[in-house]
Amino acid sequence: MNGSRSKSVVLWTLVTIALVTLSAPTIVVLGASFTGGNIITFPPDGLSLRWYARISQASDLRNAFLRTLHVATVCTIVAIPVGTLAGIALAKYAVRFEKTIQIYLLLPFTIPLIGSGIGLMLIFGNAGILGQLWPVGIACCVINLPFMIWAVTASATGLDPDLELAAANCGAPPLQVFFSVTLPAVMPGVITGSLLMFILALNEFLVSLLLVDARIVTLPVLIYNSIRSIITPDLAAISVVFIACSAVAIFLLDRLVGLDIFLKSK
Repeated sequence: MNGSRSKSVVLWTLVTIALVTLSAPTIVVLGASFTGGNIITFPPDGLSLRWYARISQASDLRNAFLRTLHVATVCTIVAIPVGTLAGIALAKYAVRFEKTIQIYLLLPFTIPLIGSGIGLMLIFGNAGILGQLWPVGIACCVINLPFMIWAVTASATGLDPDLELAAANCGAPPLQVFFSVTLPAVMPGVITGSLLMFILALNEFLVSLLLVDARIVTLPVLIYNSIRSIITPDLAAISVVFIACSAVAIFLLDRLVGLDIFLKSK
């Protein structure tokens, strides 16, 4: 009994330390965003919503946030059909160059983002499309697409092939089988991957820094440019807005498909 209690104490101590370590930055930023002073500090110097009112009235921040939403939307729209078809193909069929594709899926963990960003900058520059927002969304999709593919593959592996065969035997053409049987079966993975792609594109900084200019700066890049001179509480308020967007996406993920689907896709 004593040994079991000791293990429980050690386990919960480690869990508590991990939770505190992970949540501390968020708590500090959240508290600093409500400070009543003129400098960022924690604990906050009084409580005030002045910095949230300030960012809501700042046209440059609002426009940068809208541009970031534009980038995230383009990234998600492109990732849905590409990632869905690729994930289903890898899960259901013997694909040529499958090992090469599997290596590609590891690129986000093996190639530094600075290298990918410079390569994409050169490609878009030669194509003459730098200075626009949609290439930034494409770049975010290229870099983060493996996460979409993993999510769809996790759902596709659980698809019973007999369901597709039954639909085909009933006279349904291949396209109808796909939209009536295959796609609904992998929809939890599609939703999971889509939300994940949106969140990743929303917070993408390094690649955006290389692909945008002063006319189309996104919000993460604008924050970076601001903290190079001085860190003010309005930046903490912007960070809280980003955290809230991610929290809403996670809530929707849990309500729509459940977090277990997301965890299986990792």
